[in-house]
Amino acid sequence: MNLKNYFKIFTTIVLVSLTLSSCIKSDRNKSTLTGWSFNDPRFGNFTAPVDYRGQRTPPGMILIEGGTFTMGHVQDDVMFDWNTTPTRVQIRSFYMDEAEVTNKEYSFYLEFISRVFPQSDTMDINKRIYQAALPDTLVWRDKLGSTGSLSQTYLRHPAFADYPVVGVSWLQAVDYCKWRTDRVNERILMDKGILKPLFAEDSISVEGENHFVTETYLKNPYLLFNGDSSIYGRGIPVKKTLVKKSSGFFGKRTTRKSRKGEDLTNTVVDTILQDTTSIVVGGQKLPKEPKKEKFTGRQVTLSDGLLVPNYRLPTEAEWEYAAKADIENREYNNITNRKKYTWNGKYTRDITKRYKGDMMANFKQGKGDYSGLAGWSSDGADITAQIKTYKPNAFGLYNMAGNVSEWVADIYRPIIDSEANDFNYFRGTYFMKTFIDSLGKVVVIDYNNIQLDTLQNGQIVPNGLPGQIKYVPITKDDAFMRYNYQKANNIDADDGDLASNKYFYKDEDNAELIPRMYNSPQSKIEVDEQGRILKKYDVTNTRRTLIDNKLRVYKGGSWKDRSYWLDPAQRRYLPEYAATDYIGFRCAMDRLGSTSISRDKQAHFVKRR
Repeated sequence: MNLKNYFKIFTTIVLVSLTLSSCIKSDRNKSTLTGWSFNDPRFGNFTAPVDYRGQRTPPGMILIEGGTFTMGHVQDDVMFDWNTTPTRVQIRSFYMDEAEVTNKEYSFYLEFISRVFPQSDTMDINKRIYQAALPDTLVWRDKLGSTGSLSQTYLRHPAFADYPVVGVSWLQAVDYCKWRTDRVNERILMDKGILKPLFAEDSISVEGENHFVTETYLKNPYLLFNGDSSIYGRGIPVKKTLVKKSSGFFGKRTTRKSRKGEDLTNTVVDTILQDTTSIVVGGQKLPKEPKKEKFTGRQVTLSDGLLVPNYRLPTEAEWEYAAKADIENREYNNITNRKKYTWNGKYTRDITKRYKGDMMANFKQGKGDYSGLAGWSSDGADITAQIKTYKPNAFGLYNMAGNVSEWVADIYRPIIDSEANDFNYFRGTYFMKTFIDSLGKVVVIDYNNIQLDTLQNGQIVPNGLPGQIKYVPITKDDAFMRYNYQKANNIDADDGDLASNKYFYKDEDNAELIPRMYNSPQSKIEVDEQGRILKKYDVTNTRRTLIDNKLRVYKGGSWKDRSYWLDPAQRRYLPEYAATDYIGFRCAMDRLGSTSISRDKQAHFVKRR
């Protein structure tokens, strides 16, 4: 075959590719079921995400491709907890932070809170908001130890900037996830020019309820900043029509906007992009002076696919699936080897030739031994270590064993009930809805309607921040005749006690009167006549357990734990308001659409002969 034939073949391939791509593009711009065109002024400008190219990996995260796995222990239950019985579940694909949230990142969050909600003697609410976000730095104190100096240095000193944040309760971790969602989406809108850089505008005050909140923006962009449209730059362009009419072969030609209901037969129609910078007439762009302080185009909606889903804590099943990373032991659709740790092998030291003998994680190696001998530190740290100090697992996640344990989203119960649900298992569901006032308007939290909650440890925290949407539990009417749920609070659903059986499950009105198997001690918080808060321990002798509906699971071993707790299946629990010097957290996010970014079919499926 000569060079001329090669050129003909190459030209043919290019032409076919261009034809196919143009067909695909035209199909995206048209409804395949009705024939109507999307984003076309002649057809009403109905929008559709014709340019969507899939979900992008969020900053600092890794895609965890979902699949089935056996959740539970692979070693002897020497603690006799009987709470890690193996069960098979399916996990959807999701994103997860490649490492724990660090002191530097959490300090950024604290600085943002202090600037948006400045503390003063006249703003007691702002003090509550900031104090609710502060980690408990006193977790480093020990009645028989000399570690109190870490209470002053660990969070804020630059020497610990890249160390995992600790002293954070489950409630604080959840609040951080909400804040992170808003900051990432705010940056996306700023990069697109839709939202102005709020802190750079002298005429805009980012304070109190005036700050960007994703959910508020999606409900109504003009609920933000009391409806001040000057915070917005330029919206997504919207096509309009220009009508051209002629009064003869060489007659006068006019150009104007089309009227509603006008017959456009035998007229020449051009489009104008409402982007304030140019118009398109006869296929040529003409300059147009931008209008100051006037928002043009349209606002971003969920249908555009620009904004990221909510950041959140991973569920217990997701965390364990990501930590085990059985993907490296997969041969086609089978697992060839079960894993005791987050890495292959039954030892805590590296067995590869180059790094042989190195510790694989940061954990307590024996009584009084947190790091090994001086000059030969086994794991390189006596307390926590910098993130990404040790090798990642097969998914690319760091420190899923050792360094710090991590909060997950679930309420603790001894049994994982995969008989009730074996798909994306999660215990802790509480169904909420947007609060609508008597005028039918969405209620946004402000300083007049903000609600303060008193936790069991006596701490007073805000239930939502000014500027956020106010939510309330769904009612019986909302769940009437539904098959998938019947009430708002499903935290204790099917957990084995009397309140979860079919006779009492729907009786929310008398829920407090029903005898419960999980009736842990409840401290009492009272307020005296002078307004002082009185804290009292529960000293009744009728309590049979420490488990209740405020108990959250934390997973993974820490710098304080022996190697037994490095097993990803191990599970422990603490109250959601509690904090320690060995528990941190990392965020997760739903994967939307396909389960993976790309799929190598050769590696996943057997060839057919």
